[in-house]
Amino acid sequence: MIYFRGCTAREKETSIADATEKLLKLVGVDYKVLDDEKCCGSVLLRTGFIEEAENQIQKNTEALSGELILTSCAGCYKTLKQDYEGLDVIHISQFLKELIDDNQLNLNKGDLVVTYHDSCHLGRHCNIFEEPRDVISAVADLVEMQNNHDNSLCCGAGGGVKSAYPEIADEMAESRIAQAVETNADLLVTPCPFCKLNLKDRGLDVLDLTEFLIEYGDVNEEK
Repeated sequence: MIYFRGCTAREKETSIADATEKLLKLVGVDYKVLDDEKCCGSVLLRTGFIEEAENQIQKNTEALSGELILTSCAGCYKTLKQDYEGLDVIHISQFLKELIDDNQLNLNKGDLVVTYHDSCHLGRHCNIFEEPRDVISAVADLVEMQNNHDNSLCCGAGGGVKSAYPEIADEMAESRIAQAVETNADLLVTPCPFCKLNLKDRGLDVLDLTEFLIEYGDVNEEK
């Protein structure tokens, strides 16, 4: 298995990559990371730099072919799964659900109340809604925001909005956090490093799914 960390978890939200690697080692998963890991090309594709994106795709395909590819980032998952050809890709939420179902990852449930933010890329674009919710529910009580599943609100970071229109990105993030606060949850969990980056530091604790398990799951290898 190759753990494809993605630009955000690799460079800006490094605690996500650290938590993921810690968990993989804890449950004895044989994996590796690429020392020269490159961007998946998602931003190039979405902003019209097609030739540059195709070159990036070719280079990454050569490095990733023949391996199971695990990704933390919902955007990386969508891109590697839908814009590349012939790659075997799994998002961390799917992988964690498999580990739990196979009794390879044993968690203890507490009295924490958590709400969940559906990433656009993972949810509406890839139809992955239940796996992250199942993982959260193994540790905490899950309460939904007013907009959830395929009716979820965007965090405001995707599609180049955060870079080109930071004020709009901030307004969208504040709107989403307001919905999270209304649930009276203790914290918000998201499956995407980019979503975490835009939603955090706005009055409610925000964690990536793997960070959440490491901090609150009382993770252990055996029952």
